[in-house]
Amino acid sequence: MERDFGRSIGFALALSTPGGIAIAALFALGFLDGKAALVAVAAMLSLSAVMAIASVLSLAGTRAAIDRLGPNAASDEAAAPDYRSHRLSLAARAIWPTVLRLRRAWREHAAQAEAQLASAEAVIAAVPDPLIMIDRQRRIVRSNAAAAEFIGPGTQPRDLAAALRNPVLLAAADGVLRGEPVHSVEFALSGPIERVLRAHFARVGEPALDGAAAILTLHDVTALKRSEQMRADFIANAGHELKTPLATLIGFIETLLGPARGDVVARERFLGIMREQAQRMARLVDDLLSLSRIELNEHVAPTDRVALAPVIDEVARGLELRAAERGIRIIRALPADLPEVQGDRDELAQIFQNLLDNAVKYGRPDSAIEVSGGTGSEMLVRVAVADQGEGIPSEQLPRLTERFYRVDTARSRELGGTGLGLAIVKHILNRHRGRLDIASTVGRGSTFTVWLRAAGSP
Repeated sequence: MERDFGRSIGFALALSTPGGIAIAALFALGFLDGKAALVAVAAMLSLSAVMAIASVLSLAGTRAAIDRLGPNAASDEAAAPDYRSHRLSLAARAIWPTVLRLRRAWREHAAQAEAQLASAEAVIAAVPDPLIMIDRQRRIVRSNAAAAEFIGPGTQPRDLAAALRNPVLLAAADGVLRGEPVHSVEFALSGPIERVLRAHFARVGEPALDGAAAILTLHDVTALKRSEQMRADFIANAGHELKTPLATLIGFIETLLGPARGDVVARERFLGIMREQAQRMARLVDDLLSLSRIELNEHVAPTDRVALAPVIDEVARGLELRAAERGIRIIRALPADLPEVQGDRDELAQIFQNLLDNAVKYGRPDSAIEVSGGTGSEMLVRVAVADQGEGIPSEQLPRLTERFYRVDTARSRELGGTGLGLAIVKHILNRHRGRLDIASTVGRGSTFTVWLRAAGSP
């Protein structure tokens, strides 16, 4: 308001200056006496003041009217202010219809821009793969919901290195920000379950309003890499483990076709051994296929709710006959209020099948196997399988879940073990985001404790 008044006074004085000069000239030439000159000057100043006040009011009214057309004004045309409700000059009244048209065009343009922005945001949010935008300083300025799994839910700009600490990935980001149009790399994320990701960087031609200069998309190729690795592992492991029983079968077949062709007693004995070796190969192939299937889906956690007591009861009933042959009792001491867990029922049954089967194999005759349970901190459910076997030396405990690792190789093969049971348990628990604890005392027995997430836990 003060600025408008000052401008109006200046404008009025500028208009009255020529008149003042003319009055002064007439007074100097004697055409006007002093009294007439003063009256003329007073009249001119009064007129200038009136003009200044009128100008100030007109400018204030014009500004108020235009303010009502701002972005916070009502959007409907009926709510547009009328020039008659403000003190506008004739010039302002003349251009007022044009101002309203500009207002309407601006609103249409703003609505279109908002619709385009909302559409772009919806597309970004709907992209199933993680999408991250970074600025010229390699800071994350925007991401979609799928990216939160890798960089967290934070919204404040932060360096890409704070979220994904991988030298290969960061070098590719720097290369694109220096001018490379696109760059793709593969990198691994370490953790309980290693994941392999393919990162694709693309440079943005002109930085966006939020400063985004490059787009990073992540593609999970863990399943593909695991499949490739499993094929190689299967060939190597199967070749190594199948070599001995195959050699045994070939040797006995050659003997039966040769020197023992007519020996009935030798034939019966050899056929029994051949059947055992063939069954061992079948078990080995089954375990390898099972392990491969579990590893393929290890990075995807199951979401079903499973009650553990019925699963363990079913497994225990299936092993009771074999346990009774060795005089072993399976005691189930699970609490009635044991919570349900989050998992896959068949795979959980496989865990307890392997643990109880090992307890029956390696427990002392005429002993007991106890299955107990409870809950722990952080919404975890505990199930422990304790046997009364010979125990395992402490230096061998860390290697028990390795493939084909056996504490006693000869005894394990004699009892029909493949060396894959605890490896299968470990990978199933990895998929379930659980863990296996092993405690053992030589001469007293071993306890294998499974920890699983309770159903509904985060």
